[in-house]
Amino acid sequence: MTKRVLTLIDEANISASARDSGVHEVDWPTLAAFLVAREPGREPVETIVYVGLPPEMKDYAERRAGAERFVHELRTEGLVVVTSEGSPTGPSHYSANVDVLMALDAMDLAHTMKPDVVVLGTGDADFAYLARRLRRLGIRVEVAAAADSIGRHLREAANTVVDLTPLFRAVAEGKRPKRRQLAGFAMGDGRSAEPPREE
Repeated sequence: MTKRVLTLIDEANISASARDSGVHEVDWPTLAAFLVAREPGREPVETIVYVGLPPEMKDYAERRAGAERFVHELRTEGLVVVTSEGSPTGPSHYSANVDVLMALDAMDLAHTMKPDVVVLGTGDADFAYLARRLRRLGIRVEVAAAADSIGRHLREAANTVVDLTPLFRAVAEGKRPKRRQLAGFAMGDGRSAEPPREE
């Protein structure tokens, strides 16, 4: 039986997760394919990447241009990209919170697309409640990031945790796996969690 997989990726969180693993560049198309193909009998419903943009201000012009090129590259790879406008928080720093957008889309698409599996590409523990809400709808929730960067509450809320560290490192070493090999990089924790209780 085919399982329909909806993947939602917090770009900033996954990029930070990769850096924590010693990898400074993520192969986004390979990552997206892996999150679906890591088990047989799965097909993508959609993959959405959430990107925070630097403020559209003179001080951030160069970084903004780089971010816009990055978004264009993701879209040319066939990924859906949702952007959030950043706001300055201090000299050379800005905040572009995509969490609310990702959570709202997850609940909306869970009802309209009716996936069997939702993959949350993030280690941010703020998504723990979202994971529990999706599971109460009968949807399997997988959390994917470098294992050390996944918050405890999010880990506990998901059905399965997928460690992306082996994939990050393989790609960084030039050992980009072919689609039929992606399942070899799957590293879940193997547990079958009980349905979450209401809080």
